[in-house]
Amino acid sequence: MSPTPRVAIVTGAARGIGAATAERLAREGRAVAVLDLRESDAQEVVDRITAAGGTALAVGCDVSDPDQVTAAVDTVAERLGPPAILVNNAGVLRDNLLFKMSVEDWDTVMNVHLRGTFLMSKAAQAHMTKNGWGRIVNLSSSSALGNRGQANYSAAKAGLQGFTKTLAIELGKFGVTCNAVAPGFIETAMTQATAERIGVKYEEMKAFKEAEIPVRRVGVPEDIANTVAFLTGEDSGFVSGQVIYVAGGPLD
Repeated sequence: MSPTPRVAIVTGAARGIGAATAERLAREGRAVAVLDLRESDAQEVVDRITAAGGTALAVGCDVSDPDQVTAAVDTVAERLGPPAILVNNAGVLRDNLLFKMSVEDWDTVMNVHLRGTFLMSKAAQAHMTKNGWGRIVNLSSSSALGNRGQANYSAAKAGLQGFTKTLAIELGKFGVTCNAVAPGFIETAMTQATAERIGVKYEEMKAFKEAEIPVRRVGVPEDIANTVAFLTGEDSGFVSGQVIYVAGGPLD
């Protein structure tokens, strides 16, 4: 543990994987900026962190907007300190089969996942490279391998893997690592939305997934948060440019 808290930014942190990650990093002794589209939503997570004795700040930010990203990172630097950790978790779904998918569906997913990760990483790395230490973790997905009805989401999550490896190459000499975590089936509001989209009862979907996952259970947000905690820690400096599938078993 460093003598002063490393400052972490987690995007899309009002719920699900983002919230679990923000709370886990706070338990690791990080000062955490909880970013989400609405500051009021992020505040609920901040309240839980501070009630547990941690340090956190709620920041409203549309990660696809360059001006909002600049303002958000500046606010974090001023109020908590220069960000040393960035977890790019913000994401949306606009699922549909290709012939039904609109240009807006495509652009919305690309803007949040790819453009948002690019903008946040560019803004945060300026602080990391200056201070000679940084950790960036991008949330990919097992959908990067292809998933029916998710041409936009799958393409974005696959793109994040290439982005991750490139940042690892470019930023390594400055003491900054970059890795991706690719969750399998995780019990969140987003997977519930997928069940609704395809017309399947959520409990039935979970039971089906449990039967095909080697560890015989579906994942929970904390499973992802635990992996992110390692990748953003002091002891992970020789791990960079990796895509880690957290899916309860091997994926092709």
